[in-house]
Amino acid sequence: MVKRLIVLLMGATAIAVASTIALVFWPIGNPPELKQLEGNAKRGAYLARMSGCIACHTDGENGGAPLAGGVKLATNFGTFYSPNLTQSAEHGMGDWTIDEFAKAVRQGISPEGEPYYPSFPYPFYAKMPDQDIADLWAAFQTVPAVDEPSVPHAMKFPFNFRPGLKLWRAAFVDFSPFEPDENHSDAWNRGKYIVKGPAHCGACHTPRNFAGARKASFELQGANKLPTGGKTPAIHASALMDKGWTHSALAYALKSGVKPDGDVFGGSMVEVVRDGTSFLAPKDLEAISIYLLGETNVADQ
Repeated sequence: MVKRLIVLLMGATAIAVASTIALVFWPIGNPPELKQLEGNAKRGAYLARMSGCIACHTDGENGGAPLAGGVKLATNFGTFYSPNLTQSAEHGMGDWTIDEFAKAVRQGISPEGEPYYPSFPYPFYAKMPDQDIADLWAAFQTVPAVDEPSVPHAMKFPFNFRPGLKLWRAAFVDFSPFEPDENHSDAWNRGKYIVKGPAHCGACHTPRNFAGARKASFELQGANKLPTGGKTPAIHASALMDKGWTHSALAYALKSGVKPDGDVFGGSMVEVVRDGTSFLAPKDLEAISIYLLGETNVADQ
């Protein structure tokens, strides 16, 4: 009986070891091909604002340099720190290629082939087309190098086993590109792209499951318990209209931070507006409002 138990334990251990090794060497991602695309740095800088790059990768509270990283994000899974995105060859993206950049942004895979933690919202950036990625890349080429090492994440067990993210990705991440809906207007589709893509609104305004993945069936319905412990309101059409939001009021709030009742946004929305949506063009702010509130009676509001 003892021998049989030992054999069973040895077998289970061997299976566990083999599974771990297989997970470590499991290849992920697809090779992008953007080398022939010419990016527009000015448009890329605009997309960087839309995508939240400045807010997440600039530790302004502690005097950090632009895009040098170090912003702390404490969660139930551990503490994340945003990395250095400057042109430092040693500590930033100075020695990256455009294809490595594209693979990182849209697939969440580092130049070394390791999966990134989803504190980096690559599932949303997966919606971005090649030209937007090329424009972002052109913009990042203009960022002065800051030779400051990125702060390593401090993850709790078992989340510190990075290869385990491969299983998480397979179970929860949709890498499909953005597809416009021909039944809606160009403005509505533009708003949909911004919300579901670069602006990654659902990252905070959608509840998550036990594994920290968004519950797709509850998209934009608000979250009472984010990985950070915070909460956010629902921002789908009926919820917004119930609170008195109109297209013009929403567009204005995203530009100014001022809500219809005269109060101002609080929490993380302060940084979202200050470093992101306040820089967006009126047409894009209008597009966001049209997508979230619907196309009905836009002209009357």
